[in-house]
This record gives sequence, C-alpha cells and structure tokens, in this order.
Amino acid sequence: MKVSYIGRRAAMLAGVAGLGLILPAAAHAQAASNPVNQDGDEFPAEEEFAVGNEIVVTATKREQTLQEIPVAVSVTGAETLERAAIRDLNDLQTVVPSLRVNQLQSSANTNFIIRGFGNGANNAGIEPSVGVFVDGVYRSRTASQINDLPDVQRVEVLRGPQSTLFGKNASAGVISIVTREPQFLPEGTLEVSYGNYNALVVKGYATSGISDTAALSLAAGVNRRDGYLEDLNTGVESNERMRSFVRGQALWEPTADLTFRLIADYDVIDEVCCGVVNLRQSAATQAVRAVGGNVNDPADPFADQIYTNFPSTNLIKNYGFSGQIDYDLGPVTLTSITAYRNSDAVTNQDADFTSADLIGELSQDLNIDTFTQEVRANALIGDRGSLLIGAYYFDESIDQDNALSYGDDFRPYANLLVQGATGGALNVPVLEGTFGALEGAPGRYIGQFFRSGTGLDETYTLDNQAFSIFGQFDYELIDGLTLTLGGNWTTDEKTFTTDVVSTDVFAGLDLDNPAYAPFRQQLLLGGALAQAGVNVNDPAAVFAFATNPTTAPIYQQFLLFAQANANNPAANPLGGLRALQFSPPFLNVPNAVEDGKTEDDNFSYTIRLAYDVSPDLNIYASYATGFKASSINLSRDSRPLLSDRAAIEAAGIDRVNQSYGSRFAGPEEAKVLEFGAKLNLDRFSANLAVFDQTIEGFQSNIFTGTGFALANAGEQSTFGVELETMFNPIDALSLTFAATYLDPIYDSFPNSAFGDASGRAPAEIPEWVLQAGANYIAEVGADDLIFNVGYYYASETQIADGLPGFITTNPDGSPNYQTAFDAAAPFTREVNQLDASITWAMENGISLQVWGRNLLDDRYISTIFDSVAQSGSISGYTSPPRTYGVALRYKW
Repeated sequence: MKVSYIGRRAAMLAGVAGLGLILPAAAHAQAASNPVNQDGDEFPAEEEFAVGNEIVVTATKREQTLQEIPVAVSVTGAETLERAAIRDLNDLQTVVPSLRVNQLQSSANTNFIIRGFGNGANNAGIEPSVGVFVDGVYRSRTASQINDLPDVQRVEVLRGPQSTLFGKNASAGVISIVTREPQFLPEGTLEVSYGNYNALVVKGYATSGISDTAALSLAAGVNRRDGYLEDLNTGVESNERMRSFVRGQALWEPTADLTFRLIADYDVIDEVCCGVVNLRQSAATQAVRAVGGNVNDPADPFADQIYTNFPSTNLIKNYGFSGQIDYDLGPVTLTSITAYRNSDAVTNQDADFTSADLIGELSQDLNIDTFTQEVRANALIGDRGSLLIGAYYFDESIDQDNALSYGDDFRPYANLLVQGATGGALNVPVLEGTFGALEGAPGRYIGQFFRSGTGLDETYTLDNQAFSIFGQFDYELIDGLTLTLGGNWTTDEKTFTTDVVSTDVFAGLDLDNPAYAPFRQQLLLGGALAQAGVNVNDPAAVFAFATNPTTAPIYQQFLLFAQANANNPAANPLGGLRALQFSPPFLNVPNAVEDGKTEDDNFSYTIRLAYDVSPDLNIYASYATGFKASSINLSRDSRPLLSDRAAIEAAGIDRVNQSYGSRFAGPEEAKVLEFGAKLNLDRFSANLAVFDQTIEGFQSNIFTGTGFALANAGEQSTFGVELETMFNPIDALSLTFAATYLDPIYDSFPNSAFGDASGRAPAEIPEWVLQAGANYIAEVGADDLIFNVGYYYASETQIADGLPGFITTNPDGSPNYQTAFDAAAPFTREVNQLDASITWAMENGISLQVWGRNLLDDRYISTIFDSVAQSGSISGYTSPPRTYGVALRYKW
C-alpha cells in the first residue's frame, strides 16, 4: 500500500511525541520498540543505522527522512566524520560539495559559503549569510563555532535560502549540528590520536542514566598540533592547534509527554595562527630589506616559510548554556529553546607579515553576548495537514577594542618610501621641519611623523535586537501531492557606536593646506627644472638657467606654472604622499548626521509542491525568499556613506582627509527557484536539485589586510545543479558520488571596491565541485577491517575579484579600476584532495585506525590581499599540507 507523506508524518509524530528536535533514543529505557509507519516498518532508532535517504533529519524543525524532505540537504553522520578523520568544520567541505569553508585572519575567523553565497569575516559587525546551529541554538559568530565534539550525531547542511524557518541569518543556507542526547544505558567512547606535526587528539564521551527518568552525558577533549609554517625570524611555528573543550548534558523525562534537555559547554583556543606568505614583491619590499627586514621567496609560497617579528595571539574563550523543553499535548507538540552564549576573543598579529617591526600592533579584544529564545508548536490537522508556528527573539551585544600602531622600524621605512615618492628630494625630517615652519612653528612636528606606538585606538559597540514570527503549513491536496506554504516576518534593529582616535600625526596633515603653497610652488618649479635637465641642487645652475637670455623665458613659464598651481589639488606635488597617510582622523558615530542606527523588516516566504511519484521517487518544485539584515562595518574602514557627504560638510563635522565608503551595508534579499528529485531504491539513492538563485543587495566584503571594504552589490545570481548519490553494489561496499555545477555572475555591481563589476563572474566560486568516496568492510573473523577513501575536486577559479591597492589614476584624474582586476587575475585556485583511512574494528569495542588527509599534498592559495603598507606587493594564505596519523578508540 502506498503511504502518503502526511500519513508517514502522522505515524512518526505519534511514535516520537514529545521529543521535539531530537531523534528517538533507543536509547530510552522505557521504549519497548522503535516507532513504526503505517506499513508496520520501524523507523531507525539511531541515525547511524540508517543509510542513504532513510536517514532522519531535523534541520527543518520537524523529523523527516532525507527521502521525504523536499529540500536540498546534505547529511554527514558520525561514522563518516570518524572514518574521514574530520577534525572540525573546516574539514567538512570535503564531504559536502556545495559547502566551502575558509579560515583566514585568525583562529576565530571561519567563513562558510553555500552555492557560492556567503560572507562573514573577522569583523563582528558583519553577520554571516550561512546560519550555524548546534542542537537548535544559533551560533552568531564564527568564534563560537569551532568545536571538536566527539558526540556529534550528524551534520545537516541545508542549501539555499532558509529564512522562512530561521529568520534573518540564513539567506544562503544553514549548517545544523546535532549531538547525541544523553542515553539511559551506560556507554561511552575514548579516543587517542597521534599524527605528523606532533598532532595529538584526546577526547572522550560518557553517558548513563541516573534514574528511570534522568540521564547525563559528559564530553571533553584536547586537540593539539605543531604549526606547519616555520617563522624564520622568531623561530616560532605558526598555524598550530591548541584547543580544548568540555560539554555536559542532562536529560529529564518526568513523564512520557514531557522532556527537558540542558546543555552547558566551555572551550578555549590558544594558538599561533594564521601565517601569511608574500606572493609578489615590489619596490616596497626593497625598503623592507633596507631597514633589516625580510619576506619569504614568492617563487615558492609552499615552502611553508614566513617572516614576522612577533608571534600572533589567538586566545578565544566560548561558553554557553541552553535549555530545551518538549511537551506533547496530543495533536500538538510544544518546543521551547532558551540559550545564552558568550564569546571572548583576544587577538594580535604582526600585520605587515615581515620580520621588520613595521606594524607594532594589530590587536583586538572582542566580547559577544548573545541571548536567544525560540518557541514553536507542531500540530497535525486532520489526516492531510500539519502546521508549524513559532516565534524567535535574538538579543546580542558586541564590545570591541582594537589598536593599530607603528613599530620601531616604521619611521626609517617610511623615510625610504617618502624619498621614493618624491624622487629622493625629500625625507621625513625635511617634511617635519618644513611643514612646521610654514605653519609658524618650526619644531611642531620634529620627531612626530611615523613615530613608534602611534596609529589608531578604536572602540566599537553594537547592540542588536531581532524578533521573528514564522509558520509553515503542509497540506496533502490529493494522495501524494503536498502543498507547502511558509512565511517569516522579521524585524531587526541595530545601534552602533565608534570611538576611534588617530594619533598618526602625518595622516592628520592636509597636504592641500594653503599654508604649504610656497613649498608646493618650490616643488613644482624644481620638478619642471629637473625635467629641463637643470640640477636643482646646484644654485648656480638654477641661477644661470633663470638669467640666460635664451632660457629665461622658459624659466618664467615654469615659475608662472608653479605659482598658478600651487593651490591646485590636482597638480599637488605632495599628492604621492597621500598613500602614506594610513590612519587619518576619524568621524565617529553617532554624530549630527549619522545616528548609528539601522532598522530593517522583511517578510520571507516559501511556496512548494512535492509529489510522491512512487514510494521510491519524490519530486518537488519550490520558490523561496531569504533575508539578511544590515551589517555594520566595525573596523577602521568604517567611513560615512558618500550619500551623506553634503550633509556632513554642511554640518561642519568632516575631518581632515575625510574619506567616504562603507559605514554599513544594507539588507540583502535572496530568492531561489528550485526543482528537485529524490530516488531511494534498495541499493541506490540519488538526490538532484536544479536551481536559479539570486541575492539582491549582496553584502560584498573585501579583506584589505588590516580592514574591510563592505558594500552592497546590486545583484548576484547563480544557476546551479547538484547531484548526490549512494550505491551499495554489495553489502560490504558503499560508493558515493556528488557533483555541484555553478554558473555565477554579478548581474549588477556598479559600486564594488574595484569600480563597476557588473557582468563579471564572482571570484572564489568554482564551476565544478566533485566528491567521490568508497567504503569497504571486510570481515576478519569476528572483527571488521574497514577501508575508506574520499576524493574532493574543485575546478580552477580566480581567488579574488580584484586588489584595491592596485587601482591607478587615468590621465584625467579618474580611477582606473581595471588595474585592480588585472593584478588579481593571475592568482587562481584548484583543489585536488585525497583522503583515506583503514580501520581495524575489533569485537571487544577497540578499534585502530590509520588515516591521512590531503595525501597528494595538494597545495593552493586560499585568499590574497594587498600587502599591508607595501604598495605593489601581494600577500596570501596557503592551504594545509598533507597530514596523517593513527587513532586508537574504545567504545563501550
């Protein structure tokens, strides 16, 4: 007999009433058998016993098998995580082709991208486009997402906009991590793993019932590894691992209809990360060497050698508490999830990435407090309908202190740069004495330009409150044909402040100051004479040129030109020095024009038809929208919007060298039209999705080395195809293959950091991503020998859209953005990663595993950016090398 979608849902809910988001625990001592469907077939009590499309997923806030759920979702179970030696979320992309994970500036900075969409960086004001949830609790920033949990049951990745059920932070997708709830029967695991780079992982998990209605579990572990980048100056290795965590859970079921689940966790990261290599040198590199510094050889960026003058600091502490209540009232199941999280990250980095002491400090002390509350109700409506309604509240406070200051070597280094910018005619002491004298105070600037310890002192705050009401209604129109209607109304308010003080004296100079007109006139005249072949350092030669009857008229023309242009900013001979005004005065928020507030609201919705063609084949068509609220640029690149310039100047609050850019980026709105099919046969399962996804106002975020260029793209779209398959030709062999094809484009992006990018393909999005795997279990007496291999391929793609530091000036004075695109064009990335493991699983619960990741030692550049304070140089981050080791596990 064919079982309808709603019929299966009714049977499942009846069998697991009161458990909310959590899978049935076979687990529960009082359970006599697993829940059954209308055919009398048992649903699996534990996810690891299910395979292919039989796996039960909960990321849509209702339990459904992967076959039933009409959403593009990938599921990675605990067994896969173990056999692939996946240590954290950074490794997850090798088994989920539509997911890309980047770790960049610090240990706290992990960026998730799904279908080419996603952002978020080491800038706490920029919310991610991919929402990460652990046991239903939202992790708002990447600093609180890097956990090495041994009790993970599965990781679910929902692709495409998921704002209908998850509100403002899921415009590109959702990653849902589900851990095992406490069990009533005693059990546990203990693992010790050792690998190259002295990698040591020790972790354990234990659970047991403490009464007929209560159970506890405890997980803890450490993850340590030497760095794989050798710092040739400090001798300290970079890109190490030094992480530890503890996590406890309590489950209480006072009645068969009521469940309480409490979770508390604490983790610490304290490591040196993340090393940067030089990829292209410039004249500035010679200046670095002239003051005693050095950089790596860009001809071999994978020699794993770097230069800094002090090791980085990455001390991140996260803790949190959550409580979930599930109450079965018969046809309605109520769920409440209350959570509080705190993340504190103290980081510091030698941001010039040389052994010279140019940048003495690039530090941040970031504290994030987040409170969330969700309530929802699941109900069955007759024999054909089901309803999910809920509300969600989000309250977050961010306090951030930053500092950027010059080191001891920056003054002599800047002296060389000034000489280069002025043809050797000027240097820092000359500038200090000259500017002071022209202002009537000759000693005013002596010893002040580029002085060690000067720069920027920064304080930022951000308060964010958001509220959502959401619902989803499923109704079986006819047997097998289900209509889904879902909606989410979200309101989001942000209030932010900045208190940034610049102590960079040189950056506070107005090089167009009328008081400097005599100096500019002298430089213009000297430049003209030099072009005429006159030695301007020889007074006699200048006098002869000025008085010779033949050349005197020419001299007068030079003099008139210099006089006429002495106050012309376009002809200012000091203009080349503007590039050295690194930290100009800052217009803080709030002010007379900018109130430091954003208010957004949005209604997102989903319309979907799903049809059970047969018990083995389901198809669906859907249209969904998504929403992400405004992001705030909490960095030194936070500058007023150009649209506010007239008002700022009229109010008289503009600062010297005032620039305009991206104080914040407005909301982004996503929409996707998707068609999918899911097939589940005895030995073969396949999931196919074809989609056309667009994000309007996409929040583009360009890392500049010490800050961020944040801007709204007009529109970015991607056409894509996703295929995931699993084949079991024989009981002992499982084969997987997945492919993702993406064709992205900036439909409209006139105001990118590199000018008009409309019509260009976005960088960092490979056209093809392929994943293939095989798992074979050979019986050896009472034991098993398990062979696992996985291959991950991402086709060649340009690493960055462009490099802002390479924007040049056209003859008419307008910016030439093409040079920024051209500078980035030679840098591309292709990934070919092979992972494998062999596990000897003994009958007594002991297993021994030999594992290797990136066995081909495939290396690539993950990200590039303009080298800090080194005009014309390019820096970047490299991917990890081959790692391998052995693991000993005991399960009881």
